Amino acid sequence: MAEYYPPVGFHFSVDFSEISDKSNDTRFQSVSGLDVELETETIREGGENRFEHVLPLRSKYPNLTLKRGMLKDSKVIDWCLDAFNNLIIEPRSIVVKLLHFEKQEQDDEVTWEQKPLVSWNIVNAWPIKWNISDLSAEDSNLVIETIELRYQYFTIEK
Repeated sequence: MAEYYPPVGFHFSVDFSEISDKSNDTRFQSVSGLDVELETETIREGGENRFEHVLPLRSKYPNLTLKRGMLKDSKVIDWCLDAFNNLIIEPRSIVVKLLHFEKQEQDDEVTWEQKPLVSWNIVNAWPIKWNISDLSAEDSNLVIETIELRYQYFTIEK
């Protein structure tokens, strides 16, 4: 029986449907906002002072935040700027894949193939914020661009 090791969080890709090819536009340093919360409503019953009824309402998804080193030529940023400058909002599907290497053995030859472990399919995402990190002659930091997206929901494929 093989031992289980939790996956690493630094090996992932981000694919924008109908926007980016498989170039640098899929490479990000961090992704946040892949969580969901169930909204509730509290109802107080008259004459009952010991507790309140808490009822579920709907799922609530936060904004998706993507960070990476600034790219000079990016179709994803062109899509964002089209929304900000021209108010052309074109919702897109995004797939965030957590990747791992899978061992392949064939004819006494061992290779490692990159495969998705889990995929989050983000539905109808559109940009709401784009930010460039501060420029400073006193620091030797990379210029980081942050893209914040609003979306309806996500599904998970394992």
